[in-house]
Amino acid sequence: MSQTSTAPARPTTGFFTDPTLCIGCKACEVACKEWNQIPDDGFEWTGLSYDHTRSLGASTWRHVLFVEQDRPAGPQVTGSEEPFRWVFLSDVCKHCTHAGCLEACPTGAIIRNEFGAVYVQPDVCNGCGYCVVACPFGVIGRREGDGRAFKCTLCYDRQLGALTPACAKACPTEAIRFGPLEELRPYAETRVAGLQARGFTDAQLYTAEHTSVGGVHALALVLGEPEAYGLPPAPEVPTAYLKSSWTAAGLAGLAMILAVVLAFGV
Repeated sequence: MSQTSTAPARPTTGFFTDPTLCIGCKACEVACKEWNQIPDDGFEWTGLSYDHTRSLGASTWRHVLFVEQDRPAGPQVTGSEEPFRWVFLSDVCKHCTHAGCLEACPTGAIIRNEFGAVYVQPDVCNGCGYCVVACPFGVIGRREGDGRAFKCTLCYDRQLGALTPACAKACPTEAIRFGPLEELRPYAETRVAGLQARGFTDAQLYTAEHTSVGGVHALALVLGEPEAYGLPPAPEVPTAYLKSSWTAAGLAGLAMILAVVLAFGV
């Protein structure tokens, strides 16, 4: 499946999420649901801190993670007897450069639009679920009672109207930034460098560039290990091994044919 579309070229847009600015208000979650008319996820008390949406899925396109870490909250309290840090990170679909969901879709329901986002066309989706297992981030899912796959659209309809995605627009602290990736990346790198200079030595930018994913369009600043935020340190697109698998199968087939020829002297 091609990773490009025939739509007119526009600047590739994306997000940069900064947990050091996030206050965990979940305004992004609410704005996303309201604008996109996403159904609720059920009203359940999970007991997992204040996180009751739990994870991204077909009916949760923005999810604020509440991460508790056993380390100092910052350089100003280094050496305290009870180091503790509570970090909030608003997670979202990564809109991968090499998207596993797009490559796995057999109907062409998943495309890359003119803004570089990975977009699911609900009227084309047949609910096969191939995209669900192909996503290395566990983002996309099939909606209960519907069967079709859904995920963040990067507010495609708002972008067409030159509007900022609902989540970024609603964020009161600008923890979610939206814009052209070529502008977001240098800003994100400067932000990481500034935090490291202030003593946050474990601050890093999550991009997944040197993997089969080829980079993400939803950059995230993380404090500590990516795994703490449910982000795989080395995400892999399943189809990355397709070529080697078919090559191995072909060689095995040729070996069997050769063995038969030698055995029977054909």
